[in-house]
Amino acid sequence: MSLATLTSRALVGLLAPEVKVEVHLANGLPAFTLVGLPDVEVREARDRVRAALQTSQFEFPQRRITVNLAPADLPKEGGCFDLPIALGILAASGQIPAEGLARYEFAGELSLTGELRPVHGALALARQAASSGRTLILPAANAPEAALVRSVALLPATSLLAVAAHLCGHTLLSPYAGPPLVAPPNYPDLADVKGQTQARRALEVAASGQHSLLLFGPPGTGKSILAQRLPGLLPPMSDDEALESAAVQSVEGSFRPEHWGTRPIRAPHHSASTAALVGGGGTPRPGEISLAHNGVLFLDELPEFERRVLEALREPLESGVITTSRAARRAEFPARFQLVAAMNPCPCGYLGHPDGRCRCSPDQIARYRNKLSGPLLDRIDLLLEVPVLPASDLQSIHPGESTATVRERVAQTWARQLTRQGKPNARLSGNEINRWCQPDGKGAQLLQTAIDRLGLSARGYHRILKVARTIADMNGADTVGASHVAEAIQSRRGL
Repeated sequence: MSLATLTSRALVGLLAPEVKVEVHLANGLPAFTLVGLPDVEVREARDRVRAALQTSQFEFPQRRITVNLAPADLPKEGGCFDLPIALGILAASGQIPAEGLARYEFAGELSLTGELRPVHGALALARQAASSGRTLILPAANAPEAALVRSVALLPATSLLAVAAHLCGHTLLSPYAGPPLVAPPNYPDLADVKGQTQARRALEVAASGQHSLLLFGPPGTGKSILAQRLPGLLPPMSDDEALESAAVQSVEGSFRPEHWGTRPIRAPHHSASTAALVGGGGTPRPGEISLAHNGVLFLDELPEFERRVLEALREPLESGVITTSRAARRAEFPARFQLVAAMNPCPCGYLGHPDGRCRCSPDQIARYRNKLSGPLLDRIDLLLEVPVLPASDLQSIHPGESTATVRERVAQTWARQLTRQGKPNARLSGNEINRWCQPDGKGAQLLQTAIDRLGLSARGYHRILKVARTIADMNGADTVGASHVAEAIQSRRGL
């Protein structure tokens, strides 16, 4: 038989569309042609496959070899097509049987010795293979990651020879039997934070309703330490949430099975570009906001980020997804992250410091704060000052509440929200806000006064209602009262 067809998959965002690897051997001068919109990495597979076949003691056909990766309009990238191309050549030349190939999907990069190297996106490949009902054969190094998809039939292999022996029926590959390498999440403890009672309260409110948070204050007051402890306050991830987060990280190549179920926290430097934050590239890749999916995105020194970078956060903060469009490619990535930002109150950082060391002029302070646009600040639920710690708090040896204690309360608050409306308060839509967040008479009157005096926008009004609903849930109240509205208003006054 001079024609063989195998199944593999490409990566497009978090999707792994099916790719048919068709290999044809024809008479003529020896040649090796790859078609089907391959990128540079895929075109280089010709040399890797040739060397791997020869070092594995297979015969490399001295004929005209044409490999078609269908569909032709889908760009192909990466080394995952090495294994199906090599097996297609062996099947087309009669060195392994072609019968039964349709029951499998193949992915793996070949070394020149024929060993299989791991590929990116194993989770996405496994999810799609499970839905197709085929058995996935992939490098053994990817097996713990792919095994996180419990419904997939998985056969890990170490080399091209091992896969060929399995297809010939000589030495069958064993299904992956080892448990996924999962360790319990290890988060920093909130008990390490001394004092800052108001900031700790705001952190609990933010965790309880998945609200965004901006902390501002002089250097060394604990803003970064507080932000780093937010992921540990969030309830454990569900299997679906863990799989979504892991799939994004797998496509990017940073996922480790031992981090399964750990809420991500991403803290890009303020020199990060727009593409680094929201994703992009010739072949779109997830950015920091997608890598923080179901976790926390921490932006320290917020005004030092370029303005256009910060403005790119406005849409995903509302929608929870980001679509990157390029001339030839378009990809959609999830971006349901919780934003926590920190900044100094002025260029020197010491505005409001007890020793009065700040010498910034009002114009300098205004220019510094104007780096943050009104529409962006309007999308942040909580704006809180973190003051300088008094010496008595700094020298105290009595720890505050631990992460585990606060997380238990947060989990109870989440349970109330999920039972009532099926989602956290921060993600309520306009109609849902009208249904679930309306305050009582005194609360409505107080909110009306705040609208008149503070000049709140419609978005700011809705965000106060959602924060007030969270505070009421934390207190176990069925109705949003005046005290809840007052705390929510106070938490937005900030800058």
